[in-house]
Amino acid sequence: MRRMEDVICALATPSGQGAIGVIRVSGKGAKHIVSEIFSKNIADKKSHTLHFGIIKEKDQIIDEVLVSIFDEGKSFTGEESVEIACHGSKFILEKVISLLLDKGCRLAEPGEFTQRAFLNGKMDLSQAEAVADVIASESQAAHGVAIQQMRGGFSSELKELREKLIHFASLVELELDFSEEDVEFADRKELKTLVEEVIDYLNDLIRSFELGNAIKKGIPVVIAGRPNAGKSTLLNALLNEERAIVSEIAGTTRDTIEEKITINGIDFRFIDTAGIREATDEIEKIGVERALEQIERSGIYIYLFDASEMTASQLEEELQKLPKNKKRIIVANKSDLLTADKKQALKDFSPVYISAKHKKGLEGLKEELLKEIDLGRLYSGNTIITNARHKGALSRTVEALQKAKEGMEMNVTGDFLAMDIRQAMYELGTITGHISEEDLLDNIFSRFCIGK
Repeated sequence: MRRMEDVICALATPSGQGAIGVIRVSGKGAKHIVSEIFSKNIADKKSHTLHFGIIKEKDQIIDEVLVSIFDEGKSFTGEESVEIACHGSKFILEKVISLLLDKGCRLAEPGEFTQRAFLNGKMDLSQAEAVADVIASESQAAHGVAIQQMRGGFSSELKELREKLIHFASLVELELDFSEEDVEFADRKELKTLVEEVIDYLNDLIRSFELGNAIKKGIPVVIAGRPNAGKSTLLNALLNEERAIVSEIAGTTRDTIEEKITINGIDFRFIDTAGIREATDEIEKIGVERALEQIERSGIYIYLFDASEMTASQLEEELQKLPKNKKRIIVANKSDLLTADKKQALKDFSPVYISAKHKKGLEGLKEELLKEIDLGRLYSGNTIITNARHKGALSRTVEALQKAKEGMEMNVTGDFLAMDIRQAMYELGTITGHISEEDLLDNIFSRFCIGK
């Protein structure tokens, strides 16, 4: 059970052997507990000071360490905290934590440090969740979006919207107190305009989730096409290594192969698939089915064709068999073998010309991939939603506001209107934590790593 009065400790750096390991201790009395195993008494030392000394068990020296002190209100958690920088030996780190536990600490549960930071007002809930995203970010784009949320950009926008709704909700609630006098404090026309503006804004945020989720997890790009079109060769060329088996035998790739490539700070998950054709055996049939399933799940798919063999009419026929509601880039492989007449015949498809074998035209393909992403929104600083919980809360907020809007159009009484606005405010509050639901908080923070 997570008790706020406990002094907690945990390894705050990755487990395993390394040069340095940092153990975080947080809670009232943290300085006193550390002083019991440290060669110096730090109980009365000032915040934001460093102290070099020895961790010992009775007369046995465990390690030479550097201890950092943070007073209440001035630490990550908002509590009195101490960080012990030890050598990264697994034995040393486990021994120091064991000594702290013997002196009265409790081992921190996953996410408990960040949960305390939230409960102590150091950050709101959306910022706290962004901490986990910053830690997990593997690309420049994912890092940038997470940092923007951790610094409170998203929170401040939601706070402004919520305050506007609170203002009108209070006026509607006031009307209910004067219901017998039939007084109207909240201008219904002005309220309807506000509700419509908020709905439009929230819908824009909801639409950004597709981009945000792709940036967070990597944008899935399926490489599809007939057997022997050069799909595996293209994957190898993009990776600059021999990852996929390349053979003259048609149907060599029977299953999907996935690899991640970073282009201009954005992660793309390239998925090589089985060649799409009438399968000659049961295993190839399964591979073709999986290829089509991957296309349906993709963010973008590349249709790669052998430009030296496939005619324009054949290409058109093949494209008709594939989804039309997906972002698609048509890529003509073996372009080094093309004549001017053949290029002219293919011009209506506006293909990207490459030679996967000779690694020609790959930069042009990368540019086309980047064009398919809303880079304007990414680099403009506009808020991008990456958290599925946030998207769900925003969708429920919109539903409540739609009911309020419909209620105003039907001239419903103020009590029904107030109920819908309160529901909208509640749903917005679940994003930033302006509610009190212990189960919700425990569920969110339990997914964090220990030490955070």
